[in-house]
Amino acid sequence: MVTEITERENLYLEAFRGFQSEASGVSWLVRLRENAMTAFQELGFPATKDEEWKYTNVAAISKGKFQPHALVAGELRSREVAAFTVPEAVDSQLVFVDGVLRTDLSSLTALSNQVVALELSEAIATERYSEIVRTHLGRGADYVAHGFTALNTAFISSGAFIYLPADISLAAPIHLLFLATGQQRANFPRVLVVAETNSSATVVESYAATGAGPYFTNAVVEIVLGEGARLEHYKVQRESAAAFHVATTVAELGANSSYDSTNITFGAQLSRNDIQVIMDHEGAECWVDGLYLVTANQHTDTHSVIDHRQPHCTSHQLYKGILDGKSRAVFNGKVFVRHDAQKTDAMQTNKNLLLSNEARVDTKPQLEILADDVKCAHGAAVGQLDPEELFYLEARGLHPELARNLLTYGFAEEVIVKIKLDSIRSQLDEAVLHRLNARLEA
Repeated sequence: MVTEITERENLYLEAFRGFQSEASGVSWLVRLRENAMTAFQELGFPATKDEEWKYTNVAAISKGKFQPHALVAGELRSREVAAFTVPEAVDSQLVFVDGVLRTDLSSLTALSNQVVALELSEAIATERYSEIVRTHLGRGADYVAHGFTALNTAFISSGAFIYLPADISLAAPIHLLFLATGQQRANFPRVLVVAETNSSATVVESYAATGAGPYFTNAVVEIVLGEGARLEHYKVQRESAAAFHVATTVAELGANSSYDSTNITFGAQLSRNDIQVIMDHEGAECWVDGLYLVTANQHTDTHSVIDHRQPHCTSHQLYKGILDGKSRAVFNGKVFVRHDAQKTDAMQTNKNLLLSNEARVDTKPQLEILADDVKCAHGAAVGQLDPEELFYLEARGLHPELARNLLTYGFAEEVIVKIKLDSIRSQLDEAVLHRLNARLEA
């Protein structure tokens, strides 16, 4: 098995050599890719012997014959994309197919001339933005320590660059839509968001598939917020049932900035989300919330790190999970409060609802506090539907299955209701209820 995995890693190395010779890029980007591939060769794919991957076995990814096509997009027509768009962002969206931008499917007419939403390689080639990209690309997401991040960085080519100048408030949300056509591909989406002082925006990041075949998505998102900047970030992962999804998101928060993240997961046979928020300036605040809904034999894993490095910062985290069938979920949340981070206020909660006796969840919220003047709390809960609540609804004439589904929806609603975009909230309402074989009547 070790030999087989090594052979697969060598396949990525061979693909990288061909990619590096074909892909365009300035000298610093070429070096970044080469350094990342060297790191991947040293790290390889993580194994269950690694503490951070103890409950998630990625052998199916490491042994899979996924072919990197970082420069070639699959064929899709506009009517095939329409089902995955966000109506509020129909004129402020970038559409990527198999990790490659399709300008014919994208539209940015709703954005002002001051807001920049570019294909990453175009931003690198533009003198006005190249230094910004060089300063931040690969800085937050540590490719030296993490194999999947290293692999993504080695294949950086197409991606999204969003730049918000100081004091700009963007009314229309920006939608980054990543579609996969399957076909046994490995896709490497890359996103860099830089928001300058007192700017604000909403970014929607979504992943879906137009086919049912197996494929591998390895995404990295880096976010940099300046002083007083505000960003609402929604991620909706609804990959195909045969897909593998691994994602890393790193947000660096400036003084008095605000980062509000909601992560929705109900796709892929195996998914992993690594989320890191770095609070290295006073007054920063973040919300890191999420909902995972898995069934059958799905496996989802969420690892989060909220790093309080400076005083007077606040973090809120609420993750909820609904598990049915033989599904499995992992939640590992860490809140670090460093020596100088006095007056920290941190709350972390993970709640899970098991709808099947075969479902399983491993939850581990953690606090590491090195300061002495803080307010921190964390907790986790795993349970089933309350029989008394079910009886109450059934006694009033509701069918047992409908009663069960409404209580399950009520469990998820606390996360869904915080989403401010009506279309996404409605889609999630529908997804939760449809997944549970019921619909909520208006």
